[in-house]
Amino acid sequence: MSWEQEIKDKALALGFDAVGITDASPLDAEHAAHFETWLRCGYAGRMDYLHRNPDRRFHPAGLLEGAKSVIVVALSYKSAEATMDGGEGRVAQYAQYEDYHPFIKARLRELVDFLRTKTDERQRFKICVDSAPLAEKALAVRAGLGFIGKNHLLIHPRLGPQILLGEVVTTVDLHPDQPIGGSCGACDRCLQACPTGALRPDGFLDARRCLSYRTQYGREEDGILEYGHHGVMGTQPSTIPSFHHSNPSGPWLFGCDECLLACPFQRSAPACANPHFRRYAERAGLNLREVLAWTPEEFEARLHDSPLRRLGLERLKQSAIECLKQRF
Repeated sequence: MSWEQEIKDKALALGFDAVGITDASPLDAEHAAHFETWLRCGYAGRMDYLHRNPDRRFHPAGLLEGAKSVIVVALSYKSAEATMDGGEGRVAQYAQYEDYHPFIKARLRELVDFLRTKTDERQRFKICVDSAPLAEKALAVRAGLGFIGKNHLLIHPRLGPQILLGEVVTTVDLHPDQPIGGSCGACDRCLQACPTGALRPDGFLDARRCLSYRTQYGREEDGILEYGHHGVMGTQPSTIPSFHHSNPSGPWLFGCDECLLACPFQRSAPACANPHFRRYAERAGLNLREVLAWTPEEFEARLHDSPLRRLGLERLKQSAIECLKQRF
């Protein structure tokens, strides 16, 4: 058995659903050019952190001196129970689970411990789970884990788009996997499903329109997207539907899954099989009026291990108010 296969087997034994290996050389210039254009157009909105360290984002070796390889792991979060009470505020599926950052990091530390038993003490490792300027989806493509779809998500041919990524950048020289190719072809179901037109037909994602962004960052101060009680106010009222997209399943309180739920790869993908990655069914939909009545202590008790905790109680309440506006 090759050393690379041992690493993959260990990663799978730790509960990851897929793993690939790529080298730490710079990513193709087209990725950096697309990203720079995206930033220049203002599509990043208030995500100012994306403007920092742009050079490192596409140069994995810039994160760790002497880096030779990157191990990329994927964890499925597709829920087998996607229904909820339509009278509640909907929560994106990934946020129905415990916070994936510490979950993935803990298992990557175990993988690194395994690697250290097989290598000499001079080898170094850096674990990344949304904690470093790294173009992880592009790296995952190069590591053979799928392709980036029109929904701007990594789509694994078996696991679909509902996967979370983590990386180990290392000085260990490993044989890389090859990209597997793939594309959405003529399918544009995600573009049709996007409730606010955030998925642009020119291939860019305008985060300012995205409900996932807006439920976390709120209204744009520049007035590009100001949503009111009766719908949209601002520069393009005819092209942008209402804030949380009223529908029979209820409005989005946190995040948005519309584009990935429309993806054919999602529909055929298996549900999350990791028994240790805890999902809380009650977090699929939160009672909006209860959220508005929560004290800081109740918020902490209910969401202490949830991605929603990073949002903060006040911002969650603001989102609940916007959801209620769509119902009356």
